[in-house]
Amino acid sequence: MVQRMQPEPPTGFQLLPAIDLRGGNVVRLAGGDFARETVYGSHPVEVARGFAAAGARWIHVVDLDGAKDGARRQTEVVARIVAAVGESVACEVAGGLRDEGAVGSVLDAGAARAVVGTAALRDPAFVGRLVARFGAERIAIALDVREGLAVGQGWVPGAPGVPVEEALVRLAESGARTFIVTAIERDGLLSGPNLELLGRMVDLDRGDIVASAGVSSLDDITAVRKIGCCGAVIGRAIYEGRLDLAEAVRLAAL
Repeated sequence: MVQRMQPEPPTGFQLLPAIDLRGGNVVRLAGGDFARETVYGSHPVEVARGFAAAGARWIHVVDLDGAKDGARRQTEVVARIVAAVGESVACEVAGGLRDEGAVGSVLDAGAARAVVGTAALRDPAFVGRLVARFGAERIAIALDVREGLAVGQGWVPGAPGVPVEEALVRLAESGARTFIVTAIERDGLLSGPNLELLGRMVDLDRGDIVASAGVSSLDDITAVRKIGCCGAVIGRAIYEGRLDLAEAVRLAAL
């Protein structure tokens, strides 16, 4: 595969509009439940271009099929998204990245950062190997939290978990520097971020914390920034017109 050149990833507080993919469609799940799916379109590349036009400098792309069963199914779509916006926008890619080959393939395709979750929780040494091979700036950790536990396996109910503080510290010791923290019970529900959880993660002072789940207003963006998060993933609020991305990007740049 020909490796695409990426610009230096943007720094400072960043908004990451999300493109969650399932069966080729742009979707959102409510509370991480695959049975509570809302489809927002069938043209993810055009969605990505719209985010870029609104001024986004990062896009968060998730292969939900890969996250659920570990077999990446949206590889071609993800590659087209990265190619469409790669010259102006840094993409991070998540979902089903459970071995070094899978991580390498999305980075070679032009992603600025690969996000690993299930495999990282199972084997922190895996993260150490990724950091040694690709650099800490190109690896992020998904800490998806249910009832205080970081869980993997696409958030399937009953999936085993690790106390989230323990997981973050252990993975930071393996070399990870960026953690995307998702309160599963708030994901896709427009109910506001879990500031208590995010604040605990920030207070550990073991890496950069990106807020995910529930961020649905300018006030939410201000709140997660105030407690020390370095960025925020936003999804449903954009798709349903509750949050103007261009306005949010301007706020984040202040």
